[in-house]
Amino acid sequence: MNFLRLVLSFSILPIATVMAAMGDNIAPQAKATASSFVDAFHSPQNVVDGIIRVAGKGTWESKSQETFWGEIDLPWIQMDWNKEVCINKVVLYDLPSPKRNIASGVLRFSDGSLVRVLGIPANGAPRTVEFASHKTRWVRFESTDAEGTQLGLSEIEVFEAPESLTTPLSLVNPYIETTRGRYFFFVTGAQPYGMIGAAPLTRNKNQFGGGYNYNSNTVLGFPQIHGWMLSGLELMPASGNIAANQGEQSWQSSFSQDGEIVQPGYHRLYLDRYHAWVEQTAADRASLYCITYTEDTNASLIVNLGGYVATTTMTNAHASRTGSNQISGYFDTRGRLWGGPDRVRIFFVVETSKPIEGMEGWEDGQDVQRIEVIAASDSIVNRNQGMTYADAPSSGLMARFDMKAGEQLLVRCAISYTSLDNAIDNLRKECNTWDFDLLRQQSQTEWNHWLSRIEVTGGTVERRVKLYTDLWHILLGRHKINDANGSYPDYTTYDHTEGNTCIGARLQVRRLAMLKDGKPKHHIYNSDSFWLSMWNLNTIWGIAYPEVLDDFAASLVQMSVNGGLLPRGPNAGGYSFIMSGCPATSLITSAYQQDLTRKWSPQVALREMVRNHEPGGMMGHGVEDGFKYYMQHGYCPDRAGMTIQWAFEDYALSQMASRMGRKALASRFLTRLHGWEKCFHPEVCLVLPRRADGSWLHTDPLNGWGYEETNAWQATFGLSHDLPRLAELMGGADSLCAKLNEAFERGAASDFGSGYGSGYVNYANQPALSNAHVFGHVGKPWLTQYWVRRVAEQAYGGTTPDLGYGGFDEDQGQMGGVSALMSIGLFAIDGLSSRHPMLDITSPLFDSVTIHLNPDYYKGKVFRIVTHGNSRDNCYIQRMELNGKPHNACAMPHAVLTAGGQLDIWLGSKPNKNINR
Repeated sequence: MNFLRLVLSFSILPIATVMAAMGDNIAPQAKATASSFVDAFHSPQNVVDGIIRVAGKGTWESKSQETFWGEIDLPWIQMDWNKEVCINKVVLYDLPSPKRNIASGVLRFSDGSLVRVLGIPANGAPRTVEFASHKTRWVRFESTDAEGTQLGLSEIEVFEAPESLTTPLSLVNPYIETTRGRYFFFVTGAQPYGMIGAAPLTRNKNQFGGGYNYNSNTVLGFPQIHGWMLSGLELMPASGNIAANQGEQSWQSSFSQDGEIVQPGYHRLYLDRYHAWVEQTAADRASLYCITYTEDTNASLIVNLGGYVATTTMTNAHASRTGSNQISGYFDTRGRLWGGPDRVRIFFVVETSKPIEGMEGWEDGQDVQRIEVIAASDSIVNRNQGMTYADAPSSGLMARFDMKAGEQLLVRCAISYTSLDNAIDNLRKECNTWDFDLLRQQSQTEWNHWLSRIEVTGGTVERRVKLYTDLWHILLGRHKINDANGSYPDYTTYDHTEGNTCIGARLQVRRLAMLKDGKPKHHIYNSDSFWLSMWNLNTIWGIAYPEVLDDFAASLVQMSVNGGLLPRGPNAGGYSFIMSGCPATSLITSAYQQDLTRKWSPQVALREMVRNHEPGGMMGHGVEDGFKYYMQHGYCPDRAGMTIQWAFEDYALSQMASRMGRKALASRFLTRLHGWEKCFHPEVCLVLPRRADGSWLHTDPLNGWGYEETNAWQATFGLSHDLPRLAELMGGADSLCAKLNEAFERGAASDFGSGYGSGYVNYANQPALSNAHVFGHVGKPWLTQYWVRRVAEQAYGGTTPDLGYGGFDEDQGQMGGVSALMSIGLFAIDGLSSRHPMLDITSPLFDSVTIHLNPDYYKGKVFRIVTHGNSRDNCYIQRMELNGKPHNACAMPHAVLTAGGQLDIWLGSKPNKNINR
């Protein structure tokens, strides 16, 4: 946030030290009075009317005059609420007139304190004033320096402080760690798992600060697709003469976080270059924009359909004006860094609330012309030798409109991965309205409903903000790709692979089974890899969102039925071969063990998993010879990380087979669970990569060679299914705990985060996300309680644009999942894939946690965790009661939670070593 330069004095409130969550503006709830106003059309109540920066409209203008010797009658305006409010931010908008400018002033509060404000822009641009959270009945702004006469303001916005926010949605802070996130990390125009994913683009790159980056002050466009290796359909409001054939550099506009509002389901910002407010909201498969131009202008809507957009490249665009207010067509996306189908076609429709008054178009970077149809080429230029990160010339259409100051242009759009007819059908079914406020309300009501599945009280404001931001990411990053009518793309048929890319992938349009209410029985998803999701999503979904885990399991099984492989990171209905093993197994088995099988057949799923755990399946894809060796000898030569992952996935499959009464099948996979022992180095006391001849690839436990994004220090303790045996090989539980404790002590200096394959502990990436919970499984749960608190604070406690998830690699809610589980004091080290799934209990960060259980899946209504004596120092569990009876174990069956009830936990500053598992 751009903090103001404030002149401090004894009576001035200190500036806020924590970035506020983006709650709503409460100024409209206040009564505005002023020193004077020129007439009824310029009354003080205009400062809360939402008409901002429009000359002569929606402004408060006083009767202030200037004497011939230069003295100005400086005005004031006051906002009164009918009850005390707690606020920490005021945004002031001067009149959009350079000749009349309130240059500075003082904010006074009902308790007599004040904040001085300097350097208010003369062009109506916002001046944001942030200060320590403050309770007040009124706020008065008194001008102290000005130029001109009839001074006033265009708008005043007042925002509640985070501690006074009550709805989960209002506590979400989308800005958190946006300087380090991925393209799909920040998506304000999306519903939970919705097909459409719209957000402004400020840095045209994928990882390490791509997409919307808080440090950027330029909007390049508004892509409507923010998915795992899917992007495109870039809209951009503009005005004047634009050389659109030159791409985003020709139409980009500066903007500022001052005046910007970011929330789940809503985004507002001001395009400085075009003098236009852009508001965005979304339905499940469609987006809606409200564009307000603050000056008379020849406006345009750019529909960019060619070129690189952060993760894929648009080519082969075919589009045209198909109605008085409609543009539709398709384009292909290519150049997927992490693999997937070599070509994915996306159909779209864009409609405007006003008839299009003129059309221009350009193809392949050629000059803009007055045309209504484009047919761009399919050419791309790869940035490297592989089929990844490609460039292509810009192509697109530009609609023209004459706009008056304060007039609004609404734009709605929808997509489909199957046909243009289905894109139009998606639009009609999900956004058949021009009522922006109505759709925003519906969008945010749905978001609040989902976020409210977990309600908390107590704890710090920062932790509440972080929890609900975690849940937002958990519910956000993965997107359904089936249409409202159940049609979905299937790209599982292809000619061959080159690296991770499926060459010659062919679109087949399939149809999902439909329910009586006309909705699909389940959805098909585009998703980053579920690699090691047993330590995050499988558990948090199972606890709070069982229908989601059920749905994703059904999607994965269906894709295997279609193409024979259980996907790692399903892309547009096709396969990418990112990461390793068969991570779908642990998700499906977790859903099964939690009885979440409403939408798929366990028998079919078991068949597909068995096939994928054999040669030719997904488990050994890319390392076929190593997989055959593993099947015979129990470990993968040169690949210790792969060995650990395969062993756990075989364990999860055997547990499901066992519960289904398939004893012979269970026994078949049980034989492969303990081969990792051959890779245990007796002197280093960690699992190291071993060659096929028995020699060691290396003996350096900090060397990532032979692992997937990790090393021996991190990966060894990921043997979730075999921790007692690991303890035996290490010389006993005390030895294991001492070694693991050493790792955490060494990792604390780097806040338990490090790069790929480096460091002792890494909570910024998947392979070590269970490590703090290992202590509890070898007899020392108090060490888990201690280190979970430390990790939650140091790795995940940040609530600023540069901190929040370890600063490295938040993968569509996986780091958010661990952060949320640590906050509420629950975990499952095996992702609930065992035959008798258990939840670990740690010390929550809140006074109470209420989980609203889904009645379609679970018997209970709520499960509540109440913490007594909670504080930063009191991290150790002293005693517990479960449903009013003593509970002397730091674990409980998952079925206990789903039955509903209450767990009481008393905390203290010293460990109680009599409580164990």
